[in-house]
Amino acid sequence: MADAFDVVYSGGTVVNHDGEGVRDIGIRSGRIAAIGSLSAAPAAETVDVRGLHVLPGVIDSQVHFREPGLDHKEDLETGSRGAVMGGVTAVFEMPNTKPLTTTAERLADKVARARHRMFCDFAFYVGGTRENIGDIATLERLEGSAGIKVFMGSSTGDLLVDDAEHLDRIIAAISRRAAFHAEDEARLIARQGERIPGDPASHPVWRDETAALLATTLLAELAEKHRRRVHVLHISSAAEMRFLADHKRWVSVEVTPHHLTLAAPDCYERLGTYAQMNPPVRDAAHRDAIWQGVASGVVDVLGSDHAPHTREEKDHAYPASHSGMTGVQTLVPIMLDHVNAGRLSLQRFVDLTSHGPQRLFGIADKGRIAVGYDADLTIVDMKRRETITNAWIESRSGWTPYDGQSVTGWPVGTVVRGRRVMWQGEILGSAPGEPVRFLEAGV
Repeated sequence: MADAFDVVYSGGTVVNHDGEGVRDIGIRSGRIAAIGSLSAAPAAETVDVRGLHVLPGVIDSQVHFREPGLDHKEDLETGSRGAVMGGVTAVFEMPNTKPLTTTAERLADKVARARHRMFCDFAFYVGGTRENIGDIATLERLEGSAGIKVFMGSSTGDLLVDDAEHLDRIIAAISRRAAFHAEDEARLIARQGERIPGDPASHPVWRDETAALLATTLLAELAEKHRRRVHVLHISSAAEMRFLADHKRWVSVEVTPHHLTLAAPDCYERLGTYAQMNPPVRDAAHRDAIWQGVASGVVDVLGSDHAPHTREEKDHAYPASHSGMTGVQTLVPIMLDHVNAGRLSLQRFVDLTSHGPQRLFGIADKGRIAVGYDADLTIVDMKRRETITNAWIESRSGWTPYDGQSVTGWPVGTVVRGRRVMWQGEILGSAPGEPVRFLEAGV
């Protein structure tokens, strides 16, 4: 008799390389062992998922979980609880912590803090700086390293590389795809007078479209010069999207749910500083251009840019208020609502959140529902209507810009390497989190 499965997920509509269809998934030792009709197969447990859609585990490739040093906002455990509550099975976390994640020792410390304390799997970006250029070749390949992240414009934290000479040297040094926050620091400094005290609606006037385009243009030029792969994060403007359409060979593109969902001036009128982000949420014309980038294929992946701050920090009068909002827990329901509204297909959502990250970053054994891959599953009810509330948010910050928003499409189960870590709104058992493995890193 064939070996029994540890668990079979039965009767769900599986969305994978084969399209959408009702299939069973058999899991053994944390891996997908069979896909098809498995009703007669022996299994220690069978989970009936009829009427639900089973997606490859969602990978959020941009989150800020704030540990170490900023734990009053978030930590690795609370951030990962939000991830799995929202259907996310793996995250890439950012280096602007205290101390900054810029050395092998600090990366190893983060991995040790996260292992079996985070509920999802994880990788950590290492901050690229003027001082560690000579170490990039090593830092890219360490266990738990998602690669190099560079801030070209100032945001939360102290990481900043804003001169062309050192950016050139960093890009020349990379071999894996590196991620960039692209805003031109000189223009941000020159335009500080555009900020109107007490008026967060002036945020996109200060951090304008030109500041974003200048940095993105420089980044593409350096990538093309050195023939290196770069990833430009959270595109927020129509001009960038038009430019990037002609520069895709070496440059990949991320967009966020908030830039696809919110628009000025309404978001600032409703939310005030709680809509304040870097780069900013702009008007509906920019939002429409980002959607066109999704439809045309210019956009490669979705990332939440989960960047929590306390209410006290957000409640400071602008511009002393902190930039950033929660997002990892709401990525799936917000985007499924867009799917149900006809703005993108469910297959395209899967491409942006599973296949895309796997393809861009060379993730091993994740990103597909396929035999031999990790059994990472995001199980959703496409018909379920729910209202997002602050009370639902697991983040230590305890708030979401979508408080009170009704959505259709909801995560009901999160499976990480065969373990159900969230089911029907309840986080289950101990944390199984392990480092994401990468083909190019060899770990």
